[in-house]
Amino acid sequence: LQKGLVHGETDDYCYNITRNPVHVHDLNATILHLMGIDHEQLTFKHQGRNYRLTDVHGRVVDQILA
Repeated sequence: LQKGLVHGETDDYCYNITRNPVHVHDLNATILHLMGIDHEQLTFKHQGRNYRLTDVHGRVVDQILA
């Protein structure tokens, strides 16, 4: 039984990312992937343009998936 997982690392002041950064768009893409939703196909129309929740930057973080 795996008790927990730490992904990434910050400096001593917990301000700057020092290793394995994950952007909020990446986190959203990973959560949507776990729910079985393709984050690139999930769009909504706003002012005549299709937008994605993960914008154009989201990627699934495979390192945290078992």
